[in-house]
Amino acid sequence: MDSNLPCYILFILIGCVTCSFDNHHNGTRRYEYCVLGAGPSGLQMGYFLSKAKRDYIILERNSGPGSFFYKYPRHRKLISINKIYTGRQNREFNLRHDWNSLLSDDPELLFKRVSSEFYPPADAFPLYLSMFVEELGLKVRYGVDVGRIRTVQSDTGRTYILTDQHASDITCSVLLVATGLWVPQKVEFVGADLVEGYESISTNPEDYKNQAVLILGKGNSAFETAQSILGSASRVHMLSSSPVRLAWQTHYVGDLRAVNNELIDTYQLKSLDGLVEARLEKIVIAKQKEQGRKRSGGKKKERKRQLYLTLKKYVQNQENKNSSDVTGEELPGYHIDNFSMRKPYDRVIRCLGFRFNFSIFDSSTCPPNSDNAKGRLPGVTAWYEGKNTPGLFVLGTAAHSRDYRSSAGGFVHGFRYTARAVHRVLEQRYHGNPWPSTKLLTTQLQSWILKRVGEASGPYQMFEVLGDVILLRGSHCEYMEEFPLQALPQFASLSGHEVSSQGLIVVLMQYGKKKIDYLGRSRAHTDWTKAWKSNFLHPVLYYYDSLPTEEEMKLRPHGWPLPRPKAIHHMVEDFLTEWESPLSHIQPLRRFLEHCVQTDLRAFYAESCFRWSLTHRKPPLFCQQGYLKQQGVAQNGQLRQKAQDADILPTEQDAAGTSGSDPAFPNYLAQAGASMSSGLKLDF
Repeated sequence: MDSNLPCYILFILIGCVTCSFDNHHNGTRRYEYCVLGAGPSGLQMGYFLSKAKRDYIILERNSGPGSFFYKYPRHRKLISINKIYTGRQNREFNLRHDWNSLLSDDPELLFKRVSSEFYPPADAFPLYLSMFVEELGLKVRYGVDVGRIRTVQSDTGRTYILTDQHASDITCSVLLVATGLWVPQKVEFVGADLVEGYESISTNPEDYKNQAVLILGKGNSAFETAQSILGSASRVHMLSSSPVRLAWQTHYVGDLRAVNNELIDTYQLKSLDGLVEARLEKIVIAKQKEQGRKRSGGKKKERKRQLYLTLKKYVQNQENKNSSDVTGEELPGYHIDNFSMRKPYDRVIRCLGFRFNFSIFDSSTCPPNSDNAKGRLPGVTAWYEGKNTPGLFVLGTAAHSRDYRSSAGGFVHGFRYTARAVHRVLEQRYHGNPWPSTKLLTTQLQSWILKRVGEASGPYQMFEVLGDVILLRGSHCEYMEEFPLQALPQFASLSGHEVSSQGLIVVLMQYGKKKIDYLGRSRAHTDWTKAWKSNFLHPVLYYYDSLPTEEEMKLRPHGWPLPRPKAIHHMVEDFLTEWESPLSHIQPLRRFLEHCVQTDLRAFYAESCFRWSLTHRKPPLFCQQGYLKQQGVAQNGQLRQKAQDADILPTEQDAAGTSGSDPAFPNYLAQAGASMSSGLKLDF
């Protein structure tokens, strides 16, 4: 026997006793932060709390993290992209194409360690989350099933009380709900009791052999189910109130993904499968009355009764009628002889997605239902705090009401960034730590923006929801990353930073708003003078001379992420998503920034700065912050000769300020029709 084993057992027993005493002493265990749920959003928040050395606990009712993925998706293939090879070594850029990894300081703690498949198996995700917990040492308590959450108000503030299955209470000042969506969404209609649920159906294709199947729903779970049985079922029909929405058309990752849409082919190529639109509240699933044939012994021959879809308006005496029993006159085929769904089905399957579990909250704590998503989600503020529930924040998929059907906030590659934003709000509100910022010289601003739009993953995934905020302060500026755009009116209180009279610039990513043929010839634009017509994801800069108000936010134009600014600049979409071209991207950006800060942002060689200093009372800002502080480019004859050969050094005329040519760019730009002057009247 290992000599260390008795010591190890003693250590475990002491730990258990200590833990038991710790958790049940005085009947209550108190924490500063409680995170409810050890799914990806709960663990992501746990990482940030752990890094900040806060008093927190993550509570999970199951025996391991990511328990949702033990069962779902039912057919065990994720549709989140796991692109390992991008040709780049930049960690931040690579996260744009890694939809499964969580954020941490460990460059090796990535999902690719557990799977190399582009669409990974679902079993890989709990494995990755377990690795995340173990290697970061996150504080998680498993087997804690919170059945009731209530709140009490005292002189010291609001306290949340969580009661588990053992009637033990856990209290905290801040509650972070990361329970996800796991309650099956149901619609009440006549005959709903005859329908099978996605959560309990067989996943064996053999069980559907030669059967006619009707699937209620047209989302990814519905198509995933349909795709798995296409080779076995005799026909598969899908019904929902709205037509299919394809992710590659809507740019919304929650819409139907190409990996699941094989039934669209069999429908359009007329191979027995099909799609139909109807409101579920108006349908009836029923069995038709029929008399079985008698056998010679006088007994009725039992036959499996198939299911019929009919419409509520055709069913007579609905209040007194057995919902599973209709006559032939009550079927649509009796009234419309070519009714699409006139033939019977062997089974009907409900695949309508999931909803938030509101049942664990009492009236003092429960956030309201959201106005969108059919009320399936809790309503939250722009900084993800429950409406009317101060100190209760909603994380992850459950907080998707803020960007429902518009951005990626309901998915790992989106809510890992919103969780970070919530943590920054917590740090400012409860600990006085302002939103992290980078202080830059104004002459460095262009380069920093180009770096962010070229590699940042947060605004790239959470387009039109998170954006970078630049506070202009004359010769310098403050750059804050990934602020919730809809919370701009509350910027000062949430971030701890004040906006000066010189205004601010917001940098975000967005798609075009015009409906187009996304595979047509005119789908993309390459002309930088028409950048505002860009249809695909591209950077947009908004300049405000003061913070937008709450009223302005409410009255913003339809489809706009922000109110109308004083000035706006679109960087033309790029096929490679690399906004680094001198003519199409960099020069127009500099012109816009010069307009916002009202100063020349061109870069000059030391000799040019020397001449400006001798001939003007106020040299350009680049010279003031560089050359005049002995930070200019060192003299190098070979470098100067190359610059002269390339004809990029300013001429005497430039130094006198009478020419509009731009020494930062070669002459071919002017020949290409580009405006080379700054367009500003500067007091030099």
